[in-house]
Amino acid sequence: MTVWVVVLVASALSFATKYIGYLVPQRILEHPTATRVANLLTVAMLSALVAVQSLSVGQSIELDARIPAVLVAAGLFALRAPFIVAVVVAGILAAVLRLLGWAG
Repeated sequence: MTVWVVVLVASALSFATKYIGYLVPQRILEHPTATRVANLLTVAMLSALVAVQSLSVGQSIELDARIPAVLVAAGLFALRAPFIVAVVVAGILAAVLRLLGWAG
């Protein structure tokens, strides 16, 4: 299977999934359970993405300067700091830790 076949199949599946979403009746989408599940699923998927991007290197788990940086960013978000402030502070922390020799 060539790369183009994979791209075309993935595109067709993506389009089909989106199209099927338009066919769902509005009353189902407005149901409180569906709304709650959609909101919680979004948070779970984002949390999983952050965990995978912060902890993994290839097929292994690596604890490096990203972990304290993500924790500091989470703390700043909990304190309602602006997004750019959290990103800059976390980036500076990761850079300083790597400069001090904490591998990354």
